Amino acid sequence: MRLRGRKGIRESLEEQQDLVILEPAQYKGNWQQLFGNDRPIHVEFGMGKGQFISQMSFRNPDVNYIGFDMYDELVRRATEKSRLAWSDTEVGTPPNIKLALANIEQIENVFEPGEIERIYLNFSDPWPKTKHARRRLTHPRFLDKYRQLLNSKGQIHFKTDSETLFEFSLNSFADSGLQMTNISLNLHREGINEEHVMTEYEQKFMGKGMNIHRVEVLIGKDALEEYEKMRLEKYGK
Repeated sequence: MRLRGRKGIRESLEEQQDLVILEPAQYKGNWQQLFGNDRPIHVEFGMGKGQFISQMSFRNPDVNYIGFDMYDELVRRATEKSRLAWSDTEVGTPPNIKLALANIEQIENVFEPGEIERIYLNFSDPWPKTKHARRRLTHPRFLDKYRQLLNSKGQIHFKTDSETLFEFSLNSFADSGLQMTNISLNLHREGINEEHVMTEYEQKFMGKGMNIHRVEVLIGKDALEEYEKMRLEKYGK
């Protein structure tokens, strides 16, 4: 994927240190100190233009959000979306979001074990060729990284328009012994689900009548215990 961005992108990012993190590894183990509170940290790997993570930060002020992408042009566009999301408030800089330039391949160098509560994977590159399967963000080698980084409430929320990638991902989660819940083959079957913030891709695919697939994966001990409690209350077994 190549992006032809504006001139001076890096300079623009360097001028937005209130929002942009160009060297995220320096905050490994200290992200809550950066935010100045002990609220849970939710991250989006491959945030694209940043619509999802920006809207989530506005809707959920009691959660800290970090959006990651490896392309500086997309990080720049995400700064615009983040500031726009908070533009009707008296807040200057959005207080609970950071946008980081990073390659997910080295994400273990950015967080300490247990530092994250939730990971969002939205419309990740499907890497359709079999020989590229290891590059998919739901491949077991990435899942091993996520399991280390997530805390006792840890979850992964995954959305895609790709039926092939979704099937691969469900198998990958199952083979890794992970508990899945809220599996949907058509998230907006009954119309747009207002509970779910949509990405730019999601809006585009919805406009074409394409199905959106979604699943939640429970990783942490507390998340699994809460799931079992809910299941017992609902089904009695």
